[in-house]
Amino acid sequence: MDNLDGSDHYSKPSEEPPICLLTIIIDTHPSAWALLSPVLPFSTFLAHLLVFINAHLACNNSNQICIIAAHPQRADYLYPSPSPSGPASPPTENGHANSTQPNNTNSDPENSPGISEANHYRPFLSLQQTLLTSLTNLFTTTTPHTSTKQPPPSIALSGALTLALTYHNRLLTTLSTSKNPSSLPTSTSTHPPTSSSAPLTTRILLLSLTGSLSPQYIPLTNTIFACQRLNIPISVAKLSGDAAFLEQASDSTRGTYLKIHHPKGLLQYLMMAFLPEPLSHGAGGGGGEGSMLRHIGESGVDFRAACFCHQRVVEMGWVCSVCLSIFCSPPPDAICLTCSTQLRLGKYGQKPAVVARKKKKRKNRIDGVNGDTGSGAATPAP
Repeated sequence: MDNLDGSDHYSKPSEEPPICLLTIIIDTHPSAWALLSPVLPFSTFLAHLLVFINAHLACNNSNQICIIAAHPQRADYLYPSPSPSGPASPPTENGHANSTQPNNTNSDPENSPGISEANHYRPFLSLQQTLLTSLTNLFTTTTPHTSTKQPPPSIALSGALTLALTYHNRLLTTLSTSKNPSSLPTSTSTHPPTSSSAPLTTRILLLSLTGSLSPQYIPLTNTIFACQRLNIPISVAKLSGDAAFLEQASDSTRGTYLKIHHPKGLLQYLMMAFLPEPLSHGAGGGGGEGSMLRHIGESGVDFRAACFCHQRVVEMGWVCSVCLSIFCSPPPDAICLTCSTQLRLGKYGQKPAVVARKKKKRKNRIDGVNGDTGSGAATPAP
């Protein structure tokens, strides 16, 4: 037909908004939440988080959500619900579970929507039920820490970031290989996108409480470099404590690092600082030219490093040449505490050898002695 009418035909570009995937990593360390519970109970935190998630999904019809738990020594998907066959089962479409995937929340009559939930938007209700069920299973299978000699284990933040990158790659592969728009996994979309070539914008939001991340320095550095290469910003909302490494990670990936000084107002922090997409802050999210919103975050970044032996911030220290671990003092027996590499400190710490200085012999300058001759002129008289 193109040869008959002689006119050029161009495919109309898609006018659908870009797909924005927001991956939320929740620090679910039980000890940290027990210390924060007098100020911000976990139930109140979940209520604020659900309002924020619903606002993100309501901003755009094609927005996606992924929630991951960074638990001590493990990381799990909270939403979409995990399945034994893969990293995460496909999300529900329009609030109804797929027939090929089991849905434990709707099979239980106690968890099914009642009369009091008649005005609850069904996609939001499905997300809430899945999230609460996953959190219940997570805390139920957690072994309590009873040892008083050893500190509680740290959260698996590197594993949570790896799961976030895995879900990003999975969704990107689905977008690139899918020819049918209806096969795109939409968590709460009422109308799926009409084009599978819509770009994908991914960002990670970390809700952190713990601060000691030195044992995971190497895997965390690798995941941060991967996010930086994929242009995935990592934003951090620090609910308690402080972590210079997370601040540096957020700065290197052009994210937002914000310390929550008043945890009771968490919802306002989330809505004002983390709800707008990176495109609203201009190129790279820095709030420069072309930005519609001013960048919110800490004024300065602490680029000092923390030692791996005592978690103290140091300006000068010793660095392992293999894994780049930093120590405030040479480790015992000159063995790296991270990679167990034998370090070569040279003659550091040894007392310098004291060599006795040779005494020079003084020559007597007397007339006629030792071959010395005096001057011919006499001493002038006064």
